[in-house]
Amino acid sequence: MMFDKAQVRHAFAAASHSYDSVAHLQREVGMALLQAADLATLHGTVLDIGCGTGFLTGHLAQTGCGPLIALDIALAMLQTTRAKLAAHPQVHYLCADAEALPLAAASIDQVFSNLALQWCGDLNAVFGDLRRVLKPDGQLRFSTFGPQTLQELKRAWAAVDSYPHVNDFYTQDQLIASLQQAGFRHITCRTHIYQPHYASVLALMRELKDIGAHNVLPGRNKRLTSKTALHRMMAAYPPNPEPSGITATFEVFIVSATR
Repeated sequence: MMFDKAQVRHAFAAASHSYDSVAHLQREVGMALLQAADLATLHGTVLDIGCGTGFLTGHLAQTGCGPLIALDIALAMLQTTRAKLAAHPQVHYLCADAEALPLAAASIDQVFSNLALQWCGDLNAVFGDLRRVLKPDGQLRFSTFGPQTLQELKRAWAAVDSYPHVNDFYTQDQLIASLQQAGFRHITCRTHIYQPHYASVLALMRELKDIGAHNVLPGRNKRLTSKTALHRMMAAYPPNPEPSGITATFEVFIVSATR
């Protein structure tokens, strides 16, 4: 997959102040990721990739693990996390791209990542580098969106034009194959389906903007969307069986693997 990384960085930096007010799903998935791990055995140096505003980092810091590295591509997100976690001196902050980790080989014991790796274009390179920085028997645990995510919005836009308006997401088979190719072992992948309710299609789109989840595909329509096109898309959005509002599907994979 191809992403405009400058746009990804800009979008999440711009969302650093609005993110916490709308990131309900991200926190719910983050808790599911933590619950799938045995935090009582957490030890050594821990890396949180795509830390955002620090929700997962804060919970990891409370486990009493060793040094904890909070990494994000957007400096403004890191600054928000640092302000929140000032009481945790074991947390270190690193502004970097998950696809180009500036870390030494075999320097990390555990890697966590909550809903961030879907912004990486080359899974084979990402997992290969994660295996490089992990120590032998180190653990990788992450969540990421699956291809059913925002399927209603994608279909609604398809009724309007041929531009990609919704980012694509990796399949479970692609994730597992890339992890295996990188040399990871003991791979597990669980699927969760979330279908939150929104007052309107506009409310859904506003939330996506406020968390920084913009369309950053190179083939996107770079012109302003007309009101006519927007109304056509909203009319094509699948109706909700409930009296009002709409639902949106989010498919989430919770994955663990051993170096």
